[in-house]
Amino acid sequence: MPRQELGEVGSVPQQRLRFDLCYDGSNLHGWAKQDGLRTVQGELERALTTILRRPISLTVAGRTDSGVHAKHQVAHCDVNQFEGDPQKLRDRINGILASSYSALWRPLISGGSVARGTLIKGEADIVVTTVAVVPDTFDARFSATGRQYRYLLSASPQSRDPLTRNARWWVPYNDLDVTAMNNAAIVLLGEHDFLSFCRPREGATTIRTLRHLEVAEGEDGELTIDVSADAFCHSMVRSLVGALVEVGRGARDEDWMRALVDNPTRGHGVPVAPARGLTLMGVAYPPEREWSEQSRRARTLRTLEDCTEC
Repeated sequence: MPRQELGEVGSVPQQRLRFDLCYDGSNLHGWAKQDGLRTVQGELERALTTILRRPISLTVAGRTDSGVHAKHQVAHCDVNQFEGDPQKLRDRINGILASSYSALWRPLISGGSVARGTLIKGEADIVVTTVAVVPDTFDARFSATGRQYRYLLSASPQSRDPLTRNARWWVPYNDLDVTAMNNAAIVLLGEHDFLSFCRPREGATTIRTLRHLEVAEGEDGELTIDVSADAFCHSMVRSLVGALVEVGRGARDEDWMRALVDNPTRGHGVPVAPARGLTLMGVAYPPEREWSEQSRRARTLRTLEDCTEC
């Protein structure tokens, strides 16, 4: 494998590793590492530290909140010069993640709180799908050009399938007006200050470019809300969903939605949809030759304290 040096840390050459992963957020306290809580970052960094025998710090494309899922998440870290097989590293990581997940459930099964047969050997709620050695011009967060999320909700008793309850919101309203929701969604497209939909961080901008927001109705009243943007600030996607549901049930109208972007303020009281219905579907990156320039542009637009969907 060609060796791509990141430069020197002391006298030790460094390399950058990219991780593509997915996870079920139901029993995770979000992405960000927190003392005493089980998180995606904490579990993955612990596995990497065990294997590589040095502390590892990950940078992620988008920090997800407690209960939020990811079909395709991306992270990177820098390590001492790596000469092994990336896919063998992936398999070792997944082995540790599966053992950790098993340890989580074993006391509940042995104590009778959870039925035997609940856990199958090798199962995990975090799975690394790919590990790759990449140039240091790649940045999981700042090289990204966009993030795509999907929110699922069930708007009628017929669609409330208990087998899928951990991945959708059972709203207490029937017959949401999908046409009204989509008309209101159009108002939000483009570059705006989304302060009305965000929990701002000190020194961070809430200006975003919303590229796509659409509500689609499936069978039995299940709704799918797809949304994409250059990036998302804290709670933005779930606030967008909460606002659309208000319009769909007739409590608010299109003019209210327009006021949220024309007069951005936290005082509008936009409801925040539950985390369980939200999934990060993917992260978009430009061609490799554009990674460095994209990172430069993104860093200029946002301070380091800012974040994507949290």
